[in-house]
Amino acid sequence: MPMAEEHWIWRCDCKIANDPGAGRQVLDELLERMNAEHWAQHDVYGVCLAMEEALVNAILHGNRLDADKRVHIDCRLAPELVRIEITDEGDGFDPSTIPNPTDPERLECPSGRGVMLIKAFMSRVWYNAKGNSVVMEKGREKA
Repeated sequence: MPMAEEHWIWRCDCKIANDPGAGRQVLDELLERMNAEHWAQHDVYGVCLAMEEALVNAILHGNRLDADKRVHIDCRLAPELVRIEITDEGDGFDPSTIPNPTDPERLECPSGRGVMLIKAFMSRVWYNAKGNSVVMEKGREKA
C-alpha cells in the first residue's frame, strides 16, 4: 500500500516535454536523494533502470514521439519506499498482451524488454485501466 502523505521526505510532481532526455533532471535528483538516504546501490540502480524504461515507454510507445504531448512524472521518496508514477497522453495498452521477451522465438527482437525489466527491479508495479499510467514502488531492503 502507498504510504500516507506525511511520510514522504521528497517529492517531485511535474510534466516534461515528450523528449527522451527531458526526464533526466528528475531522475538524477531522485537518485541523488536515494544516495543521500544511504539506499543500497543495487536498489538505486534498479530504480534508475526502471524509471528510464518507463519514461522511454511513455515517450516512444505511449505518446509516439509527438512533440505536442507531455509526460507526467510524480516521484516520491520516503525513508523505506520509492514511488514513481509516469503517465503519458497516449491511448494506453494492455500490459497482459506484451509477449514474454525470454521466449526463444523473441530473443532477437529489439524491443519488448522494458515491462519485464520494470517488474524485475521494482517491488510492486501496476497500470491504470487505460494502460497509459504506470505506478512503480521499490521497498527498501532490510539490512
